[in-house]
Amino acid sequence: MGTFIVRRVGQGALTILILAVLVFVLSRLTGDPLNNLVPLEASPAQRATIAAQLGLDKPLHEQFIIYFANLLTGDLGMSFTHRVPVSTLFGERIFNSLALVIPAFIVVIIVGPVLGVVGATSRFSVVRKAVLIFATLGIALPVFWLGLVFVRVFAVELGWLPASRMGDWTHYVLPVASLSLLMIAGMMRLVRSSMLDSLGRDYIKLARITGASERSVRWKHALRNSLSSAVAFLGVYMSVLVAGTTVIEKVFAWPGVGLLLYDAVVARNYPLVQGIILISAVLVVAVNTVFDVLQAYLDPKIRLGV
Repeated sequence: MGTFIVRRVGQGALTILILAVLVFVLSRLTGDPLNNLVPLEASPAQRATIAAQLGLDKPLHEQFIIYFANLLTGDLGMSFTHRVPVSTLFGERIFNSLALVIPAFIVVIIVGPVLGVVGATSRFSVVRKAVLIFATLGIALPVFWLGLVFVRVFAVELGWLPASRMGDWTHYVLPVASLSLLMIAGMMRLVRSSMLDSLGRDYIKLARITGASERSVRWKHALRNSLSSAVAFLGVYMSVLVAGTTVIEKVFAWPGVGLLLYDAVVARNYPLVQGIILISAVLVVAVNTVFDVLQAYLDPKIRLGV
């Protein structure tokens, strides 16, 4: 088990290293941030002064060396537009984003498996078909479009819920629902497929022969052996959840890290874009590593590489 953990940690570190290089290069391809920071009437000398203050006057390879050296010391740089350290801005916004991510994740791990079991074992074909339709729509519909539809229906037309900003619990309903639907649909399909496979196995037949109730067969024996793939799903979809948060925060004007990243990309704020993406990547890799270890604990074949 120790070797498995070391291997996963090493793979995660390599992933972050590659991403650090990619985000540096790709952010520079978005354009010159001076076009947004310097007034049109500024003289070439003023433009050169601002470029020197931001470190943009140096050759690209020198900028990369400085950027990477700062990363090794934990320095993510200074935001071009806010003139505040990137880590400070991230710290101010991360709890607002977690206020969406954590409830959405809880909804997923509760609702997804339940719908998967219902879709696999319900005696009523109408229920099974309804669950499958829900899963198909949940995966097919774009998150941003779903958020806009929720705003139009429940906030504008019906007036039941607020359309944007943070506030009381009613402000959380629409963004959390928009975020969680994709993951619920994906987990439901995965658990349903695993359940259908498990219900035909010999150990399920043995459980029924020995007198186990149908409820125990479904929720204890079959579901328990379907959780390994579900755990893997949660690890993979954490990255989807992070990406979805950026879109949802923009749709609902939610003052979190996602909205901060969107504004940084529009402004070509290199340090802020790089810092947010790298911190988010570290968090996603860490969570994925935890889920990989948990999956390996549930299924010895994975950690043994069988």
